Amino acid sequence: MKVITIDEQRCKKDGLCAAECPAVLIRLPEDGFPEMVAGGEEMCLTCGHCVAVCPEGALSHQHCTREECPPIDPKLVLTEKRAVQFLRTRRSVRRYQDKPVEREKIQRLIEIARYAPTGSNSQLVEWLVVDDKSRIKSLAGLTIDYFRHLLQEEPQAAAYASLPRAIAAWEAGYDAVLRNAPALVVASAPQEAFNGMIDVTLALSYLDLMAPVFGLGTCWAGMLQRALRFSPPVKEALGVPARHPHHYPMMLGYPKVKYYRLPERKPPKITYV
Repeated sequence: MKVITIDEQRCKKDGLCAAECPAVLIRLPEDGFPEMVAGGEEMCLTCGHCVAVCPEGALSHQHCTREECPPIDPKLVLTEKRAVQFLRTRRSVRRYQDKPVEREKIQRLIEIARYAPTGSNSQLVEWLVVDDKSRIKSLAGLTIDYFRHLLQEEPQAAAYASLPRAIAAWEAGYDAVLRNAPALVVASAPQEAFNGMIDVTLALSYLDLMAPVFGLGTCWAGMLQRALRFSPPVKEALGVPARHPHHYPMMLGYPKVKYYRLPERKPPKITYV
């Protein structure tokens, strides 16, 4: 089967698909219809640009078919004001209701997050979900154990005030690591993902921004991430594959409070060169 097929009744031979292909794998023969170059099947990124750019809907890709790619609805395009408000309303949520997060919502969020860009469209990001509160508490405890060990072995680490504070909070009965979140979502990528950490970050950012649409809040779990990077027992307990050096955890749950204003941030430092 051909990788790309052309509806000759629709195709206007405008050459957009050939011009847009990032790997330059489509050519437009003189007086012919678009076709993939010899050997192009092995080099194709399956990015879908050729399908997306055709205004006539004339091109279909074997792994990204026209039927799977709905047309853009102009009625759903965001205005600048709505887009800016949407982005500025994003908050790091550290207080959660004692309420489980439905797996259907988590599933939907991850399905949306898969549309985040990845290096060379590798799509190698994988997901772990922990929604057992006792296991989440155990992971927080293992992280505290790692912090205690770190401070014993490297006293200078006390300069990071968050570590002693997290230990003191834990000993006082408060989880400052995972904030008693009802769910934990971890994105990870294998060694062969040359852009792995960026891929993971972008995927989590998509999930992070979509969560409020489902009434949920998130917080990037930086303390657990530190333990995952340097403590094999923590990584093993969570279940991140050994061959996945790229990873980051995110807390997820229903926020205890609502927010009503848009906090300001520092002006950007911009240098044009």
